[in-house]
Amino acid sequence: MTEPHLSVVIPVYNEERILVESLTELHGKLRELGCTFELLLSENGSRDRTVALGEELAATMPELSVHSLGEPNYGKALKQGILRARGRFVICDEIDLCDVDFYRRALAVLEPGDADLVVGSKTMQGADDDRPLFRHAATLVLNGMLRVAVGFKGTDTHGLKAFRRDAMVGTVERCVIDKDLFASEFVVRAGREGKRVVEIPLRIVEKRKPSINLFRRVPNVLKNMAKLTYVIRIKG
Repeated sequence: MTEPHLSVVIPVYNEERILVESLTELHGKLRELGCTFELLLSENGSRDRTVALGEELAATMPELSVHSLGEPNYGKALKQGILRARGRFVICDEIDLCDVDFYRRALAVLEPGDADLVVGSKTMQGADDDRPLFRHAATLVLNGMLRVAVGFKGTDTHGLKAFRRDAMVGTVERCVIDKDLFASEFVVRAGREGKRVVEIPLRIVEKRKPSINLFRRVPNVLKNMAKLTYVIRIKG
């Protein structure tokens, strides 16, 4: 089977309310890009009709496939989705964003060979973060922790990312942290391995509130931050 030009990986958890509308709109916009593509839905532990709705859509969209992890683990679902991707370029998106403008801007950097990884930043100059203030503050706190703990030099690790699959799949395979900090490890490892990482500003307008309460995530983030520090600083 011929590899598509673009793979879009989207982890989902209890998204029945916006899934059909978001994927239908995204599918149409991807066709307008004029390149071959695949859509990989990485479902992780949903208790609603997310899987059933995704499979119904996949029956009408040949580019869409649905894979279920069976447990609520965002990072593991994202990693597995990336490793299943066949496209020359891979984009990691969120079902409540589906920002095709980011795709265009990221591909404009990746296709000429000017970067290996493009990170969409919610905090760099030119970004517009429309989320509640406490969530923007949480992003700044996490970035500060990463700078102190593992020497992170960028402005963001979570959110949208795009990369050349051949350049970055090895980095993905070497990541050992899952759940909330897989994305952080991926970006940090890319920088430490000498990959060409470019940040571009994002405009964040979410379609719904977060599916998981921010404060419920704090204990797991702190535990994985300690693990990430050990993995990066000690094991390398």
